[in-house]
Amino acid sequence: MNVRAPQSNNVVIQSLTQIGNCGLFLLTLLMAIPRSFRYIRETIRQLWFVGAMSLTIIMVCGLFIGMVLMLQLYNVLSIFGSTSASGMVVALAVYRELGPVVTALLFAGRAGTSITAEIGLMRATDQIDAMEMMAVDPIAYVATPRFLAGLLAMPLLCCVFCAMAIFGGHLVGVTWLGIDNGTFWSNMTAVVVVHTDIVNGVLFKSLVFGAVVSLIAVFQGFTTPPTSEGVAYATTRTVVASSIAILALDFVLTAFLM
Repeated sequence: MNVRAPQSNNVVIQSLTQIGNCGLFLLTLLMAIPRSFRYIRETIRQLWFVGAMSLTIIMVCGLFIGMVLMLQLYNVLSIFGSTSASGMVVALAVYRELGPVVTALLFAGRAGTSITAEIGLMRATDQIDAMEMMAVDPIAYVATPRFLAGLLAMPLLCCVFCAMAIFGGHLVGVTWLGIDNGTFWSNMTAVVVVHTDIVNGVLFKSLVFGAVVSLIAVFQGFTTPPTSEGVAYATTRTVVASSIAILALDFVLTAFLM
């Protein structure tokens, strides 16, 4: 017990130190935003890279999650004779929880790891040091465009994910299981509230998740040791830290918004 206690304390201290350094790095990114406007083309390029290039996995996963969710809810609601409410429950589950959370997890696994690996490789090959020697601010040129791209791309990707999930639920519920099309849409539109479900559930949550995932990815890339092993560990830490942060923040945001 006496041997393990200092190790556990060191882990806690290291974790708190990482969180504090990440917060300070966020302040550095925010202060560099005005300087990053000179590199607007780089921001647009990163928006294409983390946003448009992630559409395939977002659309496919959204479609199948909506289909599976409709199958499960139809089986459960059929016990109570309420299968007509399946579309309503699918919409509420997707808009309030599954849409922002699953999109953020997919975004962290696809775009977050790419950002970390790219910046880590630039650190390992001394490209960032070369920028500093040429009087190019690496925070404004490398970090901030990627942070802003993730911040802007996440709400758009979440909207696409929700649309595909609703389409998948409609495809299974109406086309396969025989739920009335008018009942499917009328129950959904009668219950879904724009402010609570769309603004708070989809847009606000996805904006927060996009900021957190982008911050973690850029921070891990900038602080990684300049070795191939360090880049690999940083990529793993990005996925782990982003997943924990997304699920923890989802609970906090849901408790406050609902």
